[in-house]
Amino acid sequence: MTSHSVPAPDLPAVPGPRAPVLVVGSVGLDDVETPFGAVQEELGGSSTFFSASASLFAPVRVVSVVGEDLAQDAFDFLARRGVDLAGLARLPGRTFRWAGRYGFDLNSRETLRTELNVYGDFHPRLPDHYRRTPYVFLANIHP
Repeated sequence: MTSHSVPAPDLPAVPGPRAPVLVVGSVGLDDVETPFGAVQEELGGSSTFFSASASLFAPVRVVSVVGEDLAQDAFDFLARRGVDLAGLARLPGRTFRWAGRYGFDLNSRETLRTELNVYGDFHPRLPDHYRRTPYVFLANIHP
């Protein structure tokens, strides 16, 4: 252990079943440039990133929209984590897209392009079994 390392605290295990959390936000395809590399049309979006993280701690239910251009297998990794995708609508048209460039410290970024596409007319619809979800996370969405 280095002098600046802090040991992780011992946290008690959460007893019983964990309550689900519902996330409403974007699912998109991102083009990202960094000084260390670049990717194009990678799965992104605020609800995608939230779901990937939160699914380590609780069941997640997604409400978002994608276009017909996004392959169904794009969500396999979320499904493997147990993320409920019943609230993910697939509409005719193109999926939301974002392009950005990050600086060397990865703290600053410049948005190069935003294409709302089907997300521009997104009106969240909750499947019946989502309606009593006790926790909601409102991720980045179009006003």
